[in-house]
Amino acid sequence: MATGLAFAPPAFAGLIGVGREDITPPVGIYARNWGAATHDVAEGIHRPLTVTALTLQCEPDEKPLVLVAADLGWWRTLEDEWYVREGVLKALDLDPARVMVNLSHTHSAPAICREDADKPGGHLIAPYLQTVREAIVTAAQQALAARQPAVLTWGQGTCRLAQNRDLSDPERPRLVCGYSPGQPADETLLVGRVTREDGAILATLVNYACHPTTLAWQNRLISPDYIGAMREVVEAQTGSAPCLFLLGACGELAPIEQYTADTSLPDAHGRELGYAALSTLEGMLPPRTGLEYAGVVESGAPLAIWKRVPAAPATTLGARRIEVELPLKDLPSVAEIEAQLQACEDRALAERLARKRRVRRSVGEGTTTKMPVWVWRVGDALLVGNPNEAYSRLQTELRQEFPQHAVVVMNVVNGHTGYLPPAEMYDLDLYPVWQSPFDRSSLERTIQACKDALHALVD
Repeated sequence: MATGLAFAPPAFAGLIGVGREDITPPVGIYARNWGAATHDVAEGIHRPLTVTALTLQCEPDEKPLVLVAADLGWWRTLEDEWYVREGVLKALDLDPARVMVNLSHTHSAPAICREDADKPGGHLIAPYLQTVREAIVTAAQQALAARQPAVLTWGQGTCRLAQNRDLSDPERPRLVCGYSPGQPADETLLVGRVTREDGAILATLVNYACHPTTLAWQNRLISPDYIGAMREVVEAQTGSAPCLFLLGACGELAPIEQYTADTSLPDAHGRELGYAALSTLEGMLPPRTGLEYAGVVESGAPLAIWKRVPAAPATTLGARRIEVELPLKDLPSVAEIEAQLQACEDRALAERLARKRRVRRSVGEGTTTKMPVWVWRVGDALLVGNPNEAYSRLQTELRQEFPQHAVVVMNVVNGHTGYLPPAEMYDLDLYPVWQSPFDRSSLERTIQACKDALHALVD
């Protein structure tokens, strides 16, 4: 019976490779990521940090797409980010559109800003950045050397770890960063499974939007936060196949319980996400398989019968780097911020001012700035990487626009500048609003630019 009713999961078939390197920094490196912290250097290791690279090709002689997942926090300067990413571009002779380096945004990683060389443990930052650059290159080269025919298939699940963190302060007319009961939260989980021709799993990808802020100012250990335990859970059940964590659009999303030094809590969070990822994997069809409607069996009820049928995965790859012009707020100049910083005696406020100075340097002193965004087509999947901290509206609107595709949206890709909150939130006293250099409508402009670029790849 040919009814036309059929389903096949989003997939890509081609040459796929994976490589991983350890990037755990030395104890004693400068690792002060919180304004409220009273310590400066890392005093131990909770779990190791890693970089994992996935390469994608249609043919062996074509330039690959290189997707990197790194257990790092965020970039403070354009120069440091480019120093690391440039290493991959040069080593593999790639166009900048073909590489996305997604930081997990763990707040328990070392500082990766060479301007902090004068801080306690700051002398270790420059050699550590060189180690990270070399590790990413090595992981990408490993992936290319190990490439083989494989299928990347996507499944969608949910996980309740991420909840809304824009809480109305009961004592003052403002919003604070913490669990906000009753507010909506995007709990969508996307899982990619890379399988060889014999069905063995080569790698998994977990795309989820949740701030890794479980460990906070009290913590003195290097940690990937919840991502470490998540990987451990998934890899234990997939034959030790490397798992790449891809941070989603989590501007307003974080765990209910956070801001602690108790390492058992991020481990519990990681297991929660890991088990959700495994549940999603268990519900996925085998590679190269779809479902086809096969008619009705009359029983106590008329029963619709679906049967497994062969399904050919898509084999198309595409990559673009676009620029979105975003409006800037009326910001103080770098010189004005430096004057405020020199007069500041409060350590937490000084931390904010130092970040503000770096942000101002990165966007320039005009009234607008051009922000890059990376958009890829990988078979039936669409990947979007933006260097900012977009609210989840970026991913929910793109998924509504492209319902037939798996839409993987990532924050903190190839840079980091500021938050992208929805326009209506600019009327509120809210950290992501006053932290960001971008003015109202910047998120909406980014969403529209991504829609246009993705339509150009798939239409």
